[in-house]
Amino acid sequence: MSRITVFEVAAEAGVSLATVDRVLNGRQGVRPVTIERVQAAVDKLGFRRDAFAAGLATRRLERYLFVLPAPGTNSFMNGLHDTVLAASAEFADQRVSVRVADYVSFDEASLCRALASLDNDAWDGVAVVALDSPPVRHEIDRLVSKGIKVVTLVSDVSPSRRGYFLGIDNKAAGRVAGSLVGRMARPARDGSGPGKICVVVGQMTLHDHAERRLGFEQVLSREFPDLKLLPVIEGQDDSRATERLLRTVLARHPDVVGLYSAGAGNRGIIAALRDVEPEIAPVVVAHELTAHARDALLSGTFTAVLHQDQEQEVANSIMALRAMLRADERFVPKPVRAQIFLRDNVP
Repeated sequence: MSRITVFEVAAEAGVSLATVDRVLNGRQGVRPVTIERVQAAVDKLGFRRDAFAAGLATRRLERYLFVLPAPGTNSFMNGLHDTVLAASAEFADQRVSVRVADYVSFDEASLCRALASLDNDAWDGVAVVALDSPPVRHEIDRLVSKGIKVVTLVSDVSPSRRGYFLGIDNKAAGRVAGSLVGRMARPARDGSGPGKICVVVGQMTLHDHAERRLGFEQVLSREFPDLKLLPVIEGQDDSRATERLLRTVLARHPDVVGLYSAGAGNRGIIAALRDVEPEIAPVVVAHELTAHARDALLSGTFTAVLHQDQEQEVANSIMALRAMLRADERFVPKPVRAQIFLRDNVP
């Protein structure tokens, strides 16, 4: 049986990781009813506090850095920044310092410079949204060789010496998107067949986008061979660039019946589809339930949105780095599941 983790205790009790820590270590500031819920979850799950409690008892400050794409037009990455900052406050009373460093989105050299500037005198661990390239892999491996613990989140680099990847199964997410598009796409307007399918990514150097596209194409080629895949659009996760490129594709191919947005730039997709008549509008599956994606679901512009839990990914990253720092080989991160939202169940 796998070891019960604090994630499962927190989920069972319906509280944050910081609250679980306060209860397990007898700290003040927790309501009696909440203490009872946490204790009940501990008893029900059979949680053992050995390595976790021993680690929390140390007075040494642990220092973790999240290396993320700089805030901009990508709503998901902006939200990830906010989530890390919130986690910093949550973990502060556990002698854990969590900080953020930015790099220019999709800029391999910028990411490499950010990683190259780190040393093990300043940081115990690093969590990075990676670009999948040999130079980035080299910098990650260099950090590991210096004794810095490294995990990747959202997007991986493979192969590398990083300890864990904390994110959804992106290939499986792509397969789900392929199944949804293939089953729901309408016939082409001229009646000649099922029509064409458009795939929009940020950039193929992102491991998550590449895996999503692969999973998507696997399902379409195997289960829906009549659908024709158009060349992939790389919109750089930029809404204006995505809108411009997609408008060009739709003008050239009025028989597009399905669209998969494997990255960001959803505002550009929404704008490009604004002039398409509803009765011939393509089925659209996108990622991340941002405010814009939510509105698009409710209006019917988007058919489905696959979503990943940023809070869980950030918490998983911190707990994984802490487990690696303590050489706790029993640690198993809680899987991050891709949630499927339709117009009918949008929160």
